[in-house]
Amino acid sequence: MGIQGMELCAMAVVVLLFIAVLKQFGILEPMSMEDSSDSELELSTVRHQPEGLDQLQAQTKFTKKELQSLYRGFKNECPTGLVDEDTFKLIYSQFFPQGDATTYAHFLFNAFDADGNGAIRFEDFVVGLSILLRGTVHEKLKWAFNLYDINKDGYITKEEMLAIMKSIYDMMGRHTYPILREDAPLEHVERFFQKMDRNQDGVVTIDEFLETCQKDENIMSSMQLFENVI
Repeated sequence: MGIQGMELCAMAVVVLLFIAVLKQFGILEPMSMEDSSDSELELSTVRHQPEGLDQLQAQTKFTKKELQSLYRGFKNECPTGLVDEDTFKLIYSQFFPQGDATTYAHFLFNAFDADGNGAIRFEDFVVGLSILLRGTVHEKLKWAFNLYDINKDGYITKEEMLAIMKSIYDMMGRHTYPILREDAPLEHVERFFQKMDRNQDGVVTIDEFLETCQKDENIMSSMQLFENVI
């Protein structure tokens, strides 16, 4: 699998998580008539109460009915209104039983935990979901860059990309065919930097990342695969 394949794999894995979570939460169930008649979010006694429906609608590309349905499923599975990292890892591991999804789930959790408080709020969930499913190509790529930029300093280093690649291999398990060599993640990182690091300074900036990805037809096609999931 070449660098394009790994980029597609990484983006598909991100969206796969959300599809899995949606099904886990029952969010993909058809909305009932009760859903369509609600005008505001039902706010139970929870540790965290989400922002108002109008504000969330302005921040995302979901309708009021969709947000009501999303919140109902989120609230049913997370009565406190928050998802901690352990719960996040548990959900993710169910869909990759042959591998170890712990490290990749950790990276992904941090990408969604917008304020870094150790918990994913409903607002974090729907904003990220809106970007991945209905965002522009530019928005989706910026989200992916943020995932790869582990320490959030505005650059992707080889060490960060290697950590991401190793976590993907660990998650996919050792039972892949053909069997992957131990140095395969490092090879993919080198190819990634050969393609992305335009000025060869050892780091990839957001501008380099966006420019390279937007010129790649395969990556651009992958951005459109999941737009009609909900």
